[in-house]
Amino acid sequence: MADKQKQVIMAVEDNEDNRDLIIKILSHRGYDVIGVSDGSEALARLSEVVPDLILMDINLPGMDGYEVTKRIRHDETFAEIPIVALTAHAMRGDKEKSLAAGCNAYVSKPINVHTFPDVIAGLLSGKNR
Repeated sequence: MADKQKQVIMAVEDNEDNRDLIIKILSHRGYDVIGVSDGSEALARLSEVVPDLILMDINLPGMDGYEVTKRIRHDETFAEIPIVALTAHAMRGDKEKSLAAGCNAYVSKPINVHTFPDVIAGLLSGKNR
């Protein structure tokens, strides 16, 4: 695995415990995970790195995850990056709202630590898009 470049995942999550858990789970699976705490930081970091996948908390301070996703989708550079909505809101219509904003998938929180890495692997391989 010396020459194989790690896939980069950006985790946009304002809750530090949730962000740390996501980083720990995905780093253990061999991904390079960049954790950011809000939408503005995510947009700024995108000028430095183009991730292979973005995990987007929907309830962020200031600019919510829907708006951040829409802004990311308006830039051709990031049009093909899978974005996964992460939210504790599991109400009727939330999944559809996330998809309409430009997310490719929807995962409700709390995440299942056993199945979550497989969902991410499937999205990165194009099987769950």
